[in-house]
Amino acid sequence: AYFCFLMTALGVTAGAHRLWSHRSYKAKLPLRIFLAAANSMAFQNDIYEWSRDHRVHHKYSETDADPHNARRGFFFSHIGWLFVRKHRDVIEKGRKLDFTDLLDDPVVRFQRKYYKSSVVLMCFVIPTFVPWYLWGESLWNAYFLASILRYTISLNVTWLVNSAAHMYGNRPYDKYINPRQNTLVTLGAIGEGFHNYHHTFPFDYSASELGLKFNPTTWFIDFMFWLGLVTDRKQAPKEMIQARKERTGDGS
Repeated sequence: AYFCFLMTALGVTAGAHRLWSHRSYKAKLPLRIFLAAANSMAFQNDIYEWSRDHRVHHKYSETDADPHNARRGFFFSHIGWLFVRKHRDVIEKGRKLDFTDLLDDPVVRFQRKYYKSSVVLMCFVIPTFVPWYLWGESLWNAYFLASILRYTISLNVTWLVNSAAHMYGNRPYDKYINPRQNTLVTLGAIGEGFHNYHHTFPFDYSASELGLKFNPTTWFIDFMFWLGLVTDRKQAPKEMIQARKERTGDGS
């Protein structure tokens, strides 16, 4: 269950988020295939749809064109946005953005084409049958722990980035935007809770000030770089970070 949770999280954080949504680094084919499989285990929409919504979120954050606008309340930004039709501004303004780079990646196209079957396999079948087959776990325990409980927890820690990390915490980089630094979200979402930093410097592959605190997703990307599977990691220069703190930070 813990291993599947970590793989699930990386499929979202290192994959759909930092690689495909923000292009903050480049990944070679074997790593992209792994991240796509992990993203199917996450079952949070396919890479194209996830990245499309996230780019719209950054472009129009905290407006009606934001798919999970935090100004509409905690419940809406956490899960409510998935229960209602998208605001017309999300659709209209989203059409003005360019997503062709996503579909230029054959891995993204393949995962999108076979998404439903890949979700059944990665999110439910493998987490259930591997413990049963390899070490005799009961199908009941394997299904409800490694599959259902793990899936439920992973969904909610991801949603907390949209809700809690837009409402609770300090803003050392830009006090004029809603996203905050939230330690609890960072722990749950393996490094995605440095949200004020991320919205200030969305191109930075680390999604936090480099070397700062707990960031397993960055550690994973750095390890893949050491293996030669990652190139072109984008970083915000320390001078730029410090200047932005002094100009727009809240002093925390």
